[in-house]
Amino acid sequence: MINAKIIDIEVKDIRFPTSLNHDGSDAMHTDPDYSCVYIIIKTDKEYKGYGLTFTLGRGTEIVVQACKALAKIVMYRRLTWIYDDFAKFWRRLSSDSQLRWVGPEKGVIHLAMAAIINALWDLWGRIEKKPVWKLLSDMSPKELCSVIDFRYVRDEIDEVKATQILEKKMKLRKKQEKELLKNGYPAYTTQVGWLGYSDQQVEDLCKKFLDLGYTAFKIKVGRDLQDDIKRCELIRKVIGYENKLMLDANQVWDVDEAIKWMLELARFKPFWIEEPTSPDDILGHATILQELQKQNIGVATGEMCANRVMFKQLLKSKAISYCQVDSARMGGINEILAVYLMAYKHGIPVCPHAGGVGLCEMIQHLQMWDYICLSQTTHNRMIEFVDQQHEHFEDPVRIENACYMPPMNPGYSTKLKDECILEYAYPNGKQWKDKVTEEIEEKDD
Repeated sequence: MINAKIIDIEVKDIRFPTSLNHDGSDAMHTDPDYSCVYIIIKTDKEYKGYGLTFTLGRGTEIVVQACKALAKIVMYRRLTWIYDDFAKFWRRLSSDSQLRWVGPEKGVIHLAMAAIINALWDLWGRIEKKPVWKLLSDMSPKELCSVIDFRYVRDEIDEVKATQILEKKMKLRKKQEKELLKNGYPAYTTQVGWLGYSDQQVEDLCKKFLDLGYTAFKIKVGRDLQDDIKRCELIRKVIGYENKLMLDANQVWDVDEAIKWMLELARFKPFWIEEPTSPDDILGHATILQELQKQNIGVATGEMCANRVMFKQLLKSKAISYCQVDSARMGGINEILAVYLMAYKHGIPVCPHAGGVGLCEMIQHLQMWDYICLSQTTHNRMIEFVDQQHEHFEDPVRIENACYMPPMNPGYSTKLKDECILEYAYPNGKQWKDKVTEEIEEKDD
């Protein structure tokens, strides 16, 4: 590790006006403007790290301020001080004696932590000249476990157990990596089913993604039962029953309502129902799963799951069939690795959430590490693909035959193009200045 020092941290508010076309719309979030807080960590050498956390427009400015507060802990630190004991540093950042009061390890402060930690992993990959999936996969089990803070989950997984699990997988690593480089990692699409899309849009998009080789499709539900039935009929007519159909309610139902609603949709053979109720209701998810598994319907959740402790509870309570980690919701890679290990122990597949700015770019690295080093399978495992905002990244995801192909450039695939920042920085980027001007002119008329 080079003995560089962090000398500056830039924090930017980036927003895309996706609400204009209903891109990203669901039963709970009807008019999202896909956004991110974007971090640039600068060192006194030539290296920079780029990180982000995902938001939906309003409120991004709050996360910006939280990032600036946490950045003071990172400023002027030497990289050796951070990376030589990354787990210890992670705890310092998550457990500041005053800032933790507005968490702890959840909400806005944890979103901010994710942005900074993601930037530090991007920086590490760039220094080592490796994509992050390769950086992780080349670590020994002991090295990998040294970046994880196991506090609060040691009753479920600790350093010793985690190391033992990973050591048993060592002999297949090279084979798995070779297969990954050749075949990629299976993707499913959510692009076909935003709730604000017309029936014609949904039908056209299903046909498009079928032609591209996709075999798994996810749609939004939960606003109106009859509309959901109509939409499921439409999609099944296009994709048939040989392909997977997943449903996503985005937390809109009460527990009993979720069960009743899904029993009405069971005829369409959904592979899972995602976020059927409050993301904090562990017992509610368990109740829903207990009823729906009689219909061979799984329950998936995790994109709003704030930390490893909540995942521990979901897993131990047998409340989920599929674990949906989010690379910008929890405290970055260090914490997400603990969840992968717990999910593996419980035999629960990880199918990560990736519906947001930069989420596809980041989470592919972790799922590829899992394929090489941990689960070593793609059975019942897929990475979500949403076909939005990739053109704004210097190293966007690469999809071939409905599979994510491993990124080969160093880092975490998180660097935005300079022109993107000029266009979409809020409120002074060109796109937003023009939008404000249009609104003023409309009011004058």
